[in-house]
Amino acid sequence: MSNKDWFVDWFDTPYYHILYQNRNDSEAKKFIQTLMGHLKLPTSSKILDLACGKGRHSKTLNELGYDVLGVDLSENSINEAKRLSNDVLSFRVHDMREVLVGAKFDAIFNLFTSFGYFDSNKENERMCASIAQMLQPNGKLIIDFMNAHKVIKYMVNEEKKEIDGIQFHITRTYDNTHIEKHIKFNHKGEQYHFTERVQGLKLDDFKTLLAPFFTIDHVFGSLDLQPFVLEKSDRLIIIATRKNEL
Repeated sequence: MSNKDWFVDWFDTPYYHILYQNRNDSEAKKFIQTLMGHLKLPTSSKILDLACGKGRHSKTLNELGYDVLGVDLSENSINEAKRLSNDVLSFRVHDMREVLVGAKFDAIFNLFTSFGYFDSNKENERMCASIAQMLQPNGKLIIDFMNAHKVIKYMVNEEKKEIDGIQFHITRTYDNTHIEKHIKFNHKGEQYHFTERVQGLKLDDFKTLLAPFFTIDHVFGSLDLQPFVLEKSDRLIIIATRKNEL
């Protein structure tokens, strides 16, 4: 498997969900509630949750009264998410670099560091262009990314985690472009090795990527929308508005 395609296999394996099962659903729900309180989108808004995983953010958005489509490249995640479906909450397998033909949204959410999976910045540009095409004029884009500056500065190079009887051996490196995580473990007599590879994008990188299509309205540094502080913030949360003319 090439580095470019690391996410295809890893996100679709049950081990991904075992390793990250401690992700806090109540924290995610509170984040969405706080975010929507800030955005004040009309409940008639149609929302796209881009790279939705198992749909935890989509579910909360829908509970707040919004018409939501969640998409993700992982078929296993989408099959799980589909259990949440109703008349105004749906899910489908989709590559976030591609335009959903004929679909228009009032807001698009890209949450929990679901950006920068690619080797080439051209793919980031392609993704931004696709998002812009799917947004209504003056539609909102919300990106929730890691604070790469802090992650790189305080990187834990090696650690071990035992979860559900599986001993995960995790190593991390940074090559001045990508933060790469190697995940190795043995299960039922078989040895596994998966890779996560995410670009260490910083605020200025996002400003450059978004500039052709968007105006940045706000930058926050935490799930409770505190100001972004380069050395301290855990998150980089960007709220942007699609320009009228592209």
